[in-house]
Amino acid sequence: MRQKIISIDGKKSEHIELSDKIFSVKSKEVVVQYIVDWQVNHLKKRTAKTKQRNEIKGSTAKIYAQKGTGGARHSSRKAPLFVGGGVAHGPKGAVYKVKKLNKKIKKLGLLYLLSEKNKSNSLFVVEDFKDEIKKTKIFNNFLEKNNLKNSLIISDKLSKTKIIKSARNIPNLKIIDQDGTNVYDLLKFKNVIFTISSIKSLQDRLAKWKNLVTLTQ
Repeated sequence: MRQKIISIDGKKSEHIELSDKIFSVKSKEVVVQYIVDWQVNHLKKRTAKTKQRNEIKGSTAKIYAQKGTGGARHSSRKAPLFVGGGVAHGPKGAVYKVKKLNKKIKKLGLLYLLSEKNKSNSLFVVEDFKDEIKKTKIFNNFLEKNNLKNSLIISDKLSKTKIIKSARNIPNLKIIDQDGTNVYDLLKFKNVIFTISSIKSLQDRLAKWKNLVTLTQ
């Protein structure tokens, strides 16, 4: 398939060849949703923490005689039953179970999302940024002119250094390196913008995946 290249100066229009095995794959929503759940699970900060019985400071002596009182037996005030005691089955901070996701599912999700962006005409390719864009206004005008607001920019490392200062204050815009392409960010933003170098690198990297053809069948 051929994809139009957006010119920075608007003077010329060229095209780039993209692989149908990567950008024209029939998607499955259930796979994408599973990957998003896994990625969000990793992004969550586990800060909630309650003290368990063995972490409460205090005496371990019996609070009263075990027999002859007519009441239930209790070992100490540390028990979850008492105010100020430990919490049973409470959150344990950073200790948590993480969903496991095999490599095949990760690869499928990325292929599905790239194909969906292409199908919905939300995938764009721009020229590499060779000259630094210093002013936010100039870069913002470029995005508005090409209807590229609310976008994820997947850039090559050199282009990123040329636009990072002018793009960082624009809302609903994020810049990541090509090797950091992920399902969560692709879903979060309406459009995805590649530079010529980044989409070539991504395409070459994905094409090296073993059994790429069988993955998409």
